[in-house]
Amino acid sequence: MNDQYRYVRLVRTESSEVYVIWQGEERAGQVELHYAGDMIHGTLILERELEASQEERLVAEIDQSIVSSYRPSYEREDFLVTVYAGRELGTYTDAQNDADEEESDGLT
Repeated sequence: MNDQYRYVRLVRTESSEVYVIWQGEERAGQVELHYAGDMIHGTLILERELEASQEERLVAEIDQSIVSSYRPSYEREDFLVTVYAGRELGTYTDAQNDADEEESDGLT
């Protein structure tokens, strides 16, 4: 599989962003970025095993493609990324609970 990644933003606030990372047609992981002035903290959750060199290239690509558009490396103190291996177990939302409550109340 090639190393071509694409990023789909899920959320953006004044100080953070969340992206799903795709490699081809398969989900490769998710990255959460938090901008705290001159410090940028990232949490990278990989859904597949990568070699250390591939992880480093992915972090560099995230920096170049996303982070540097917010604050280039020469303008920041640090870009700290913590990498985890994991998989999505489920998604929970208040919106679903509201719909369930309406159904049980006969309001749908």
